[in-house]
This record gives sequence, C-alpha cells and structure tokens, in this order.
Amino acid sequence: MLLKSATDPSDGSSCVLTFDEVNQWLRATWKGFVDTGEATKGADSYLTSMQTFSCPYLLNDNSQLVGPWFDSIEWLQRIWGPQASRLGLRYVAHVTHRLRSELAVLDKHHPFQDQFEVQLFETVAAAEDWLRSCQKR
Repeated sequence: MLLKSATDPSDGSSCVLTFDEVNQWLRATWKGFVDTGEATKGADSYLTSMQTFSCPYLLNDNSQLVGPWFDSIEWLQRIWGPQASRLGLRYVAHVTHRLRSELAVLDKHHPFQDQFEVQLFETVAAAEDWLRSCQKR
C-alpha cells in the first residue's frame, strides 16, 4: 500500500514509502541522488506514517542510491531515532548501496543501540529474511 511518494523534478531522485501488507512492515525505497534535504523529508514522512501504521519493522532500501549516503547520522540518532522509537520502531533492515566497510560507522558505533536494532544488508532478500526472523521473536 503506497503511503508516500516524493520525486525531485530536477533530477528524478525519489523516496517511496509503502506498507507491505503481506509482510506487515514499512518499506522505504530510495533512488537516485538524494540530497540531505530530500533525505530529511523522507525520514520525516516515515514518522508521519508511523502515527497511522504503528509498525516495529522497517526495510530501508538504499540499494538504488547514487552518490553519497545520507551523512547525518547525528541527526538520525538524536532527533529522528528517538521519535521513531517512541512510535514503536524496533527493527531496521538497512540495504546499502555500498560495501559494508563504507558504512562502518553504523557497525562500529551502534548509534541506535538504545533505540532499536539496525542490521546492514547487501541485498533486499537478505533484509527481508532478517525481518521475518524478527517477527518470530
């Protein structure tokens, strides 16, 4: 079920937020070159949707991003993360568009450990498998 779709007319980059009714999780799919402003708007749209679809599972698919990854870990940790946690988020499957070594900040520092569990994946299929295993906990 489509919840929100935003496309930047200048370059075609986009964020699409859906509720997967079969798997019972939210899915954010990012495409193209997403700048910090677009990333912030997309993250805020997720919070708005969580008020209606309180769901502990998020599949955050960055596999189709081009260019730098959203680099505001501090904003995500201090502002977005606590709000998402209060709204019920417990598990985030993050599919990267880069090698895991380039996202070492998430693996090494665990910026969300007090808020929710984040796991990094190279494929959507692996992320989906992990979220399914979380649903059985």
